[in-house]
This record gives sequence, C-alpha cells and structure tokens, in this order.
Amino acid sequence: MIRIRTRRSAVTALLAVSLLTPTVAACAEADGSSPPGQASPSAPSAPSAASEAALSLPRPSGSHEIGRDTLHLVDQKRRDPWVPSAGPRELMVSVFYPARPGAGGTDRDGGRAPYLAAEEAELLLKGLKLDQRIDAGQLTSVRTNARPAARPAGGKHPLVVLSPGFTLHRATLSTLAEELASHGYVVAVVDHAYESYGTEFPDTKDSSDSPDSPDSSRIRTCIACEKVEQAPGGDAGEKRMLAKAARTRAADISYVIDALTGRSRPAGGHHPDYAALVDTRRIGAAGHSLGGNAAAVATGTDRRIRAAANLDGSFFAPVPAAGTGRPVLMLGTRKDHNPLADDVTWPRQWRGLHGWKCWLTVADSGHLTFTDMPVLGAQLGMTDPEAPLSGERSGQITTAYVRAFFDKHLDDRHRPLLNGPSPANPEVAFHSP
Repeated sequence: MIRIRTRRSAVTALLAVSLLTPTVAACAEADGSSPPGQASPSAPSAPSAASEAALSLPRPSGSHEIGRDTLHLVDQKRRDPWVPSAGPRELMVSVFYPARPGAGGTDRDGGRAPYLAAEEAELLLKGLKLDQRIDAGQLTSVRTNARPAARPAGGKHPLVVLSPGFTLHRATLSTLAEELASHGYVVAVVDHAYESYGTEFPDTKDSSDSPDSPDSSRIRTCIACEKVEQAPGGDAGEKRMLAKAARTRAADISYVIDALTGRSRPAGGHHPDYAALVDTRRIGAAGHSLGGNAAAVATGTDRRIRAAANLDGSFFAPVPAAGTGRPVLMLGTRKDHNPLADDVTWPRQWRGLHGWKCWLTVADSGHLTFTDMPVLGAQLGMTDPEAPLSGERSGQITTAYVRAFFDKHLDDRHRPLLNGPSPANPEVAFHSP
C-alpha cells in the first residue's frame, strides 16, 4: 500500500487499514438499500450476536508441536528513538519454537498460550475502528496453538524474526509464526516500543518481574504515530521519518538475534537455551508493512540474515548495498503493488536487487490480508468489500509462500511453488518487470 498524496498521507496509509464489514452488506446491495461495498444503515453499531462467536487460529500444517515463550529485551546501547526520556530501547518478543510432544508447559488456559491481553485487545480494536463490531473479550479468549514453557525439540533450527505492521501488535502475525514453528523453525515475533496501538511491557521498576505477570505491566501506545504525523517538511518529512523507523526496526531485529544466539541475555523469567536451539547459519527476517521494509533493510545491516520477506510494505528505506545480493521475497496486494501501481518504491527496489528475488501479488487482497485479521474476521462473517479474498485463503497463501521462501533459502529445500504460477493458487501472480 502506499500512495503518498497529501500532507500526512504517508502515515495515514499505514494507520488507516481497511475496516472489516459484515458480509451481509452484499444482501443490502441486492435490494438496493445501501450503496455497493457499504453496510446497511440499519446494521447495529454495538457488537452483534454474530460477534459473540468463538474465534480460533487455524491449526498449523507441520508435524511439530509448538512452544511459546515471552521475552522482554532491553538494548542498553540504544535510547528509544520516540521517547528518549524513557531510556534504553525496549522490545517485547514472542518466541515460537518446535516442542517435544506433550513435554512440559503449563496447564493454564487449557495448556495453550493466550493470544492478546485485555487492554491490548481493546486498544487494537479501537485503533482499527472495530471496537463497535467486535468485543475485545473475543480476542482475549483466543488461544494460540502453542504451549507456554513447553520443552523444546532437540537439534538446531533455522530462526526467522518477524516484525509487524506499524500500529499493529505482534500477535497479528501468530498464524504465520505458528506455521513456520510447526515445520521446524524458531520464530521470534517482535513488538517495538511505542509503535503499536498498545503493547504490555513489564514494569522495569522491579527487574525481577516476569513479562507474563499481570500485576507488573504497563501499556505503551503509539507515540511514534504522532511523531510521524508531526514530522516537518510535509510528505518528504514523513517519508524520512518512516525510513528512520524502518532502520531502527532493523537494529531491533539484530538485537533479537543477539538475544537468541547468546550474545545478549533476556531479562527476567526462565527461558530455554536459545543458543542451543538456533542454527546461526540459517537466519531470516520477514515482516508486514513497515516491518517488511525493516526486514529487507536488515539483510544489508546484519550479515547473519540470509534472506528476507516483505509483506506489502513500501520501501521507505532502501535495502543497503550489502544486502542487495541476498534473497528477497516481495509479496503484496495486486492493487497497490503491481509493477504499474502508485507505489514506486517496489519497482525501484526491484531494480536494485541483484540476488535471487521474487515479486508476487495477490488478487482481491488488502493490506491486512497478510496478518491474522482476515483469518479471525472471517469467523465472524466479516470481510472487507475492497479486499474480498476469504480469510481462509488469506492465511493459506501467506503461509505457503513465506514458508516456501524460507525453506528454499534457509533449508536448501526445493520448492516448486516459487517457480511460477500455480493452478492451486490462481490469485497469485508473478512479476518480473
């Protein structure tokens, strides 16, 4: 997505993600009571009976069971770029990893890790303008397919670091993280302080607090949103600020790799020996929106990162020269990221990549297609009329192509899916401008 038209349009494009609309709006179109693509005026504004349905993440397709850990990381060498007075740069990380069958873990929440905390869910829905359609309790009741504190499977595993879209919580990439973990990857999903609608951080006044303790948390909201909107210099200033944000996230990704490979120690709690789990020769990065830009940038700032996938993110910051020979997957919406679309950063970056590269677009998709939001929204009978691709297909396409990419470049496994158009995925087009 990102067409820059007017003052504050860069950040607006990142913040104003498409809203989900009940699919019954199509019936309104048929009887002429509402314009095409809009809900009927009589639709209830409060959460409806349909929104009371239980939500769940799809079961991943791999053979491994999954464990999940939560880390609070503090990079003492960097100050937070958005709130310097807050001190060192802080990150919250969900680590999904292959686990031994039935080994370890807790029995809380039925043995599966929770998806979102209550206040995080409320702020996410409010930020997406979905709080009048979906009750926050539905998101907090969602359980992942991972067991907290499960005993890790033996052996060394490839590592993939995931960065979410600007304003979005790291939980919105859980479907992709779990799919990769079920196929033998260690996956670290990062929340960058002050860049989401709301993320819980532990209260650092007591360094012994665990990130999972409900009595020692504080919510950090999107201060970065305000900073970008207020950037001097109009659109050019906003682009520069977002480029800086992408580079900061690239440094965050590197710090997460440090923490998981033994170069830095996670604070608080009991954690697995990640250095024993991670194969440092097989590390990749991926992300959605600004997170995808950051992942691609990280290939040029951290030689440990062998490959990167950008899911519908504009290249506000170009890939540094050192990374232009690394494999890059560009997977985006057909409307906004085909070679003739308004976002000129994709063709410009494509020309600057000299290694293995793949440019894919998905028909009927929207900016949120590559996250959990359409997967969960579809279970409520909700969709985006401007992005009618089903939630099920959204999840299937995203996980299939991203996993094939990392299988090929981190695990040296042949994946025909990347060779060209597939009858099984008619929505996906290959581009080579």
